[in-house]
Amino acid sequence: MVYVLSRDGQPIMPTERYGKVRHLLKNGKAKVVKRCPFTIQLLYESKCFTQPVDLGVDAGSKRIGISATTKDKVLYESEAELRNDIVDILSTRRQNRRGRRNRKTRYRKPRFDNRKRGAGWLAPSVRHKVQTHLTVVRKVCEILPVTKITVEVASFDIQKIKDPDIKGTEYQQGEQLNFWNVREYVLFRDGHQCQCCKGKSKDKVLNVHHIESRKTGGDAPNNLITLCETCHKGYHKGTVKLPTTIKRGMPFKDAAFMGVMRWAFYNELRDLYPDVHLTYGYITKNTRIENELPKEHYIDARCISGNPNAKPSGCVYFQKKVRCHNRQIHKNTILKGGYRKRNQAEYKVKGFRLYDKVQYQGKQYFIFGRRQSGFFDIRTLDGNKINKGSVSCKRIKFLETSRGWLTEQRKVTA
Repeated sequence: MVYVLSRDGQPIMPTERYGKVRHLLKNGKAKVVKRCPFTIQLLYESKCFTQPVDLGVDAGSKRIGISATTKDKVLYESEAELRNDIVDILSTRRQNRRGRRNRKTRYRKPRFDNRKRGAGWLAPSVRHKVQTHLTVVRKVCEILPVTKITVEVASFDIQKIKDPDIKGTEYQQGEQLNFWNVREYVLFRDGHQCQCCKGKSKDKVLNVHHIESRKTGGDAPNNLITLCETCHKGYHKGTVKLPTTIKRGMPFKDAAFMGVMRWAFYNELRDLYPDVHLTYGYITKNTRIENELPKEHYIDARCISGNPNAKPSGCVYFQKKVRCHNRQIHKNTILKGGYRKRNQAEYKVKGFRLYDKVQYQGKQYFIFGRRQSGFFDIRTLDGNKINKGSVSCKRIKFLETSRGWLTEQRKVTA
């Protein structure tokens, strides 16, 4: 598909008449606006005939499925991968900030308290993903005349997942009922006994240990375990190993995100576009099974759009959201001599930026690493490296500058 914009920038129906597109570009009657997906803008007045275009959005915490269809044909399909490093990055920033304040302004009294959360406040990780969903929808509406948007939302009963037999007032009586805090509950749950040595160390001092890092695993009870002080210190020194049976319980990050995000995304989408509707996962699953379609995010989005039997275009755009800026000046690791390496590389190395799209041996790749010597690490979005090594910058051709989104076109059969 070649996506077409009118002279005033409004999207009109796309075309597959490549000869006419080539003729328009050659004669200066159109210009290229975007390379992937390939989009042109007409430079003359034309009649803007459009058809009803339905957009299906398969919302998710890790991937988003998008499908824009008419009754007969698929016009655009994509699968976008979201960032999941926001929590870790903010935790690292908080750790550095607290350490810096402790070193430099340890005895400073608090001067003001302006930490107020307004109505509709969302955690930064959730807010980022909501904004990413809105951006993905906006990018489709910029190249296609979308008339109707349908979003699939999901609601997860986390207490029902933990205990399938829960009912009635038991929902108000959680596992930490009558306990002062999480630590007291974890000690009671483990019988006030070290789960590593089972009391063989005869150390009466008990600690609560995080199975996964507190930065990313949090303080949920299924991420905590009771250890005696001897085993706890030995584990962090590397002299003690925990039994293989000790593992983190099932995390519910994705389920909690979908519960928080679904209404925030839907309400903001409804404020931006006139015709927005909701659907649910069981309806999508039933439609996909009835039409004997494979399980993919973009195919679920096609079922959500209401046209599961639309003829596929033969290609899907895979997108990945990457970090735009890294303002951390130094790395956290302290080297010999008491100094730390700089964390910021040069803006351009040999004329190339990080995540630029380049061409090598007739194929398109992205720059994932740069060296001052001029040898770059180029990969596809699924992580495949080229010859398992670096490629000289003299052998690659620049195609497109990175703008926070990496887009790759792939051929599919379904």
